[in-house]
Amino acid sequence: MRITVRLIVSLLVVVASVASFSSYYQVRQERQRQQEDLGRRSLLLAQSLQEAVEPLLEKGPSQKLQHLVEKFGNRERLAGVAVYDLKRAPLAVTESLAPALAATPKIVDDSLSAGTDIGRFMVLNGKELHLHALPLRSEEKAVGALVMVHDAAYIQSHLSRIWRHTFFRVLIQMILISLVTLLVLKWNIAGPLAQAAEWMKKLRMGETSEPFSLPKEDFFAPIAKEVTTFAAHLSAAKSAAEQEARLREKAKSLWTPERLKEHVKTRLKGKPLFIISNREPYMHFHRGRAIEAIVPAGGLVTALDPVLRSCGGTWIAHGAGDADWETADANGRIKVPPEDPRYTLKRVALTKEEEDGYYYGFSNEGLWPLCHIAHARPIFRAEDWNQYQEANRKFAQAALGEIEEVDDPCVLIQDYHFALLPRLLKEKRPDARIAVFWHIPWPNPEAFGICPWQKELLYGMLGADLSGRAVLGEASPISRAIQLRADRGPEPHPYQALS
Repeated sequence: MRITVRLIVSLLVVVASVASFSSYYQVRQERQRQQEDLGRRSLLLAQSLQEAVEPLLEKGPSQKLQHLVEKFGNRERLAGVAVYDLKRAPLAVTESLAPALAATPKIVDDSLSAGTDIGRFMVLNGKELHLHALPLRSEEKAVGALVMVHDAAYIQSHLSRIWRHTFFRVLIQMILISLVTLLVLKWNIAGPLAQAAEWMKKLRMGETSEPFSLPKEDFFAPIAKEVTTFAAHLSAAKSAAEQEARLREKAKSLWTPERLKEHVKTRLKGKPLFIISNREPYMHFHRGRAIEAIVPAGGLVTALDPVLRSCGGTWIAHGAGDADWETADANGRIKVPPEDPRYTLKRVALTKEEEDGYYYGFSNEGLWPLCHIAHARPIFRAEDWNQYQEANRKFAQAALGEIEEVDDPCVLIQDYHFALLPRLLKEKRPDARIAVFWHIPWPNPEAFGICPWQKELLYGMLGADLSGRAVLGEASPISRAIQLRADRGPEPHPYQALS
């Protein structure tokens, strides 16, 4: 109710302010227009009366002159007429105007001194009047002055009517705006929110499982997203709880996101998990004017994304999407998943030359066929090896920056793209628990001997505390990686495996 009142009051204040300023300028312009119009009419009347007064003025005060000013003094809005000689003495004054002009107005002296007509608004005896003085001449010489006096009170009355009309118009507008606002709030905001609240209540109590969607307008877009996510989490939690309860009756256990999260927290003692891979779990691309987030296909993302969703941490990967850097912050970080952020994605920038040499060259044309013993002979180029080393150094710098403030961090390195990375990290952070996991077979000694940099690759991998590879039927090394021994024995010489 308070929000509704604040909204309506704000709208009314804005409407009243706009109407007041608009009316103020309208009244000011209308006042100026009315005054200018009155001045023109006064001048026209004075000029029309001038020809009749000037001949009579030569004879001095007379009945004809007084009769003439009385005749003109009876016209609409004309309060009266007065005629003065050169000595500023009144020769003829309209009878009704005589009390107000007991003393000669200063405008007479100003007009005779300037030798031209002058119009001026004055308040005499509590009345707002307009005086227009016009010099009277005889043979091109000034012989007196003619003063036309108009009642100017009608101008203020006219302006007051404008203010009254504005007030009633704004009052009607306020009433209509209040009613429309209340109806809009009730039909388009309060109604859907009340329905959503009722649906969430039924969902919480298990009385319904039907989906509910709020309007997709901009106002509801954020809350609609959160309501959908909340419903999904609540349904998943209830389903997992029910299934675990059923399995508990059979002395079995079920891995749920919450159980995995608690298991990892226990093993890592609350420390975050760091995953390093070439492929990122979420990529951003331009789609026309919009930016769309996609999940790359592949088992790596499918397997590890739920782990980080459950336990939290950081995923360090190559930012390859054409809109990746527009969505990340200045340090290349972004919270993912976009619809329900659970962990941090740290993107590493590689040049085209580095990507071509490290990924397409040394990794895919060299190590991949070497490990698979493909029919095509592996291709090893010195320039590709240089880019491979540089890319591993870049990822090492990015990872060291992320684990800088974490004691005994647990780092899980993915695949053959980073054979040098374990050693690079271990040299800077001996306390780090590092696991490297290849998703392709290990090469046999004969095949591995083809690689010109076999010793460097092996030396780099021996920097890890745990090494694993993808073999059907083997347990995933993830659970083993998070249970690494805190006290490690001496590391083997890097070339013992080649003997």
